[in-house]
Amino acid sequence: MGCGALIAPLLVTRQFDIVELTRAGRNEIRAVYGGFGLAIAAILALASSAPDLRAGICFSVAAALAGMAFGRIVSLIADRGIGRTPASYMILEAAAALSLVYAA
Repeated sequence: MGCGALIAPLLVTRQFDIVELTRAGRNEIRAVYGGFGLAIAAILALASSAPDLRAGICFSVAAALAGMAFGRIVSLIADRGIGRTPASYMILEAAAALSLVYAA
């Protein structure tokens, strides 16, 4: 998703029924889904080869993923429902957060 967001931000937003982006919107998608996503992937790769940093990295990324899942839960409650794609990501984020806590 990170590479796709940098190259074609609409590939990311179309999953959530957002079919048009302003310049600022494309910037936001490239930053949050692209740059941030790739940075997270890079530090997770670092965690696999740096045992002294592993726990801190795993807990930090787990917190970020848990926060995203929590935001989706808040939205589910506020909007009285959730779409299939956001629900799938919510489950994936929660599972990945739990896996990273275990890996730490």
